[in-house]
Amino acid sequence: MRCSFLKKYAGLAALILAAPVIASPALAASTSDDRAVVIGSKIDTEGAVLGELIVQTLERIDVPVENRLQLGVTSVVRQALLTGEIDLYPEYTGNGAFFFDMTASPVWQKPQQAWQTVRDKDADNGLVWLSPASANNTWAMSVRQDLAEEHDLVTLDDLADYLADGGRFKFAASAEFVASEQALPAFQQAYGFTLSEDQLLVLSGGNTAATMRAAARQTSGVNAAMTYGTDGGLAALGLTVLEDTRNVQPVYQPAPVAREWVLDAYPDVVPALETVFDTLDVTTLQRLNAEVAVNGRAAGRVASDYLDDLGR
Repeated sequence: MRCSFLKKYAGLAALILAAPVIASPALAASTSDDRAVVIGSKIDTEGAVLGELIVQTLERIDVPVENRLQLGVTSVVRQALLTGEIDLYPEYTGNGAFFFDMTASPVWQKPQQAWQTVRDKDADNGLVWLSPASANNTWAMSVRQDLAEEHDLVTLDDLADYLADGGRFKFAASAEFVASEQALPAFQQAYGFTLSEDQLLVLSGGNTAATMRAAARQTSGVNAAMTYGTDGGLAALGLTVLEDTRNVQPVYQPAPVAREWVLDAYPDVVPALETVFDTLDVTTLQRLNAEVAVNGRAAGRVASDYLDDLGR
């Protein structure tokens, strides 16, 4: 069937190849000086917030944009960027470990090395990683704020000392976090503590909203939870992220990633976006996420108010 098909259409193919190429109006428009930058983002709360910050920052410097925010999960948005369906979106440096099959490499535990590695690797794809925010949206261990204040718990080293002294502790986490060698076992090995079954409340699924609620409500005596570093509900639920001073977890710093043509056509995009992302430390991004996830405000309004406050 394949050979017959090729013979049947060989003549037609030859005519098509020989025909003059006539640019369509749509193609001509897409290569003009006012070509719109198609901006995407992931489907979660933080994706919406970061995406709106990018869209509105570009609009404020008169760059034409097309809004494709909350396009899908990581694999969907990444593929859209690679194929040119979108031109710009916020991604996390640590995901380079999966994009380039480098999960065993230690570079992802170090912020600067992680960014440089993914930037250099993606240059071959015609993509440019701008400087990331300092906020780190990685797996974390968080405790109730009252526990942190009473026992001066700031870092995971502090937690290890607290546990060694027999401090009361019960941790809510997903089955994946408890079992994955990169998660709780890695924390335990690095900081020298071990949680018994009685010190764990294992919840189905990987939703940090459930683990945070368990700690906030002290469900079954829980006073700590698996979270992400920039979860919007942390402050609202009275939880404190313990600092991973030994860099056990990969670094997931958000950064704008763009196709090269965008920065060639609109060079002002680089300083404009980097100025905004430079302000996004972990506390700031938690607060912006909370405005959406906890207070129910629209991501677009949250982003607009933030940019106004920055004077952008």
